[in-house]
Amino acid sequence: MNTTHSLKYSPENAEALTQAWVDAMVVGMNLCPFAAPVVKQATIHYAIEMGDKEEAVIQAFLAELDRIQASEEDELATTLLVTPNALPDFEQYLDMLDILQGLLDRSGLGGVFQLASFHPHYQFAGVEPDDITNWTNRSPFPSFHLIREGMMSRVLMNYGDPDEIPERNMTLMRELGRDGLIERFPPFADYIRD
Repeated sequence: MNTTHSLKYSPENAEALTQAWVDAMVVGMNLCPFAAPVVKQATIHYAIEMGDKEEAVIQAFLAELDRIQASEEDELATTLLVTPNALPDFEQYLDMLDILQGLLDRSGLGGVFQLASFHPHYQFAGVEPDDITNWTNRSPFPSFHLIREGMMSRVLMNYGDPDEIPERNMTLMRELGRDGLIERFPPFADYIRD
């Protein structure tokens, strides 16, 4: 996993690495309570956008928004838009996240779908870049997760205290530490810091 993008990934390799990350980290560590059912039911769609320009990301996002709107939830519950060649800089990625959120809101779908964000250099506001808790949202490639609000609400209704999820995940990262993260998902060794 090279975050400088000196290595190019094929769409198939990028999808396989992303799926492995979802299986090992997101589902395997239960970082997201509604991930396991959509993975088990194969209702998650991995959209790989290989373009390196912002316009390509925007067009791919709009296409995925159309795709998920035109699908029933039991066919397509959620989409993970992965951009292996675009947005390597986290600040640039955050700017794109704002653009995509704006498009979602202007389309009138802000309450229907929600965006979650993942990036190889994800950094929570007010947290140091090398803080282990950032790894709750670090992924192999810059990614945008398009989630159905209704599905998420139903899952969270059956979850004890949804507000505790982020803190639980951060505690889990602290307990695992660098070595534990790499053991869980070996590609992290390529760019995780001591």
